[in-house]
Amino acid sequence: MTSLSEMRLLAVHAHPDDESSKGAATMAHYARQGVEVMVVTCTGGERGSILNAEMEGHPHAERDLTGLRRHEMAQAAAALDVHHRWLGFMDSGLPEGDPLPPLPWGCFALQPLERAAAPLVRLVRRFRPHVILTYDENGGYPHPDHIQTHNISVEAFRAAGDPERYPGLGEPWTPQKLYYDRAFNVERFVALHEALEERGLQSPYAARIAMLQETDPEGHRPPAPRHETTTKVRCPDTFALRDEALRSHRTQVAPDGMFFAVSAELQSQVWPWEDYVLAESRVPADVPEHDLFAGIVG
Repeated sequence: MTSLSEMRLLAVHAHPDDESSKGAATMAHYARQGVEVMVVTCTGGERGSILNAEMEGHPHAERDLTGLRRHEMAQAAAALDVHHRWLGFMDSGLPEGDPLPPLPWGCFALQPLERAAAPLVRLVRRFRPHVILTYDENGGYPHPDHIQTHNISVEAFRAAGDPERYPGLGEPWTPQKLYYDRAFNVERFVALHEALEERGLQSPYAARIAMLQETDPEGHRPPAPRHETTTKVRCPDTFALRDEALRSHRTQVAPDGMFFAVSAELQSQVWPWEDYVLAESRVPADVPEHDLFAGIVG
């Protein structure tokens, strides 16, 4: 009989700090149960900026933001008790303007699929995860690095076990389940928003919910989510660790920002899960489910 202590979980993210805002409590929850958990970060966040006003003018942040973000990532991984690897690609930045400018030469998002996926295939074959977590085809939100992270994660899930593909990158290994993260699903925002208002507290989610629900002059609403939640992992026991990991990314996450508007205690009452979409499975799957390893462990 296979137990959780024999399982391995790989989470594939675009930038340092993404792992702490998307599925962090899940990773810490499974790590506590003996699962070996690894986060891989595709880029170093080199084209990011200081997003926490309190860090403006900080000597290390101003001199070497990329280097400081590497230290922040190490602190977050320690808080979650997970392994961490860098994939080594260059951040693509988030293009802005109309028309959008071209992406920088050599960046992650412009790499051909097989070139971008090769180091992830090698890592999958070495780490041998049973479950892989990543973003959906929209990247969770349409940042070019998030979309490319989705592309290479799906490619690695499908190709790592095929001895004919990516020769020379290690012994084949076939992961069993692939999940997309739904950290920012509107259902969660609505539940937290209503819980705050019921208690007479100010909610930071009203504008986001209104944007998702508003119509244009012709009465059209924004596109519905492409995926519905299939899997809800109950993990209130590690919400505090998730918050500790988030605060580790002090150049990116303000301590009084949206992520901390609802206490871990209140979230445990209102929405004690982290939500996922089971995208592909090589084992029989019975959804809805409450365990990423359902069908593998037993």
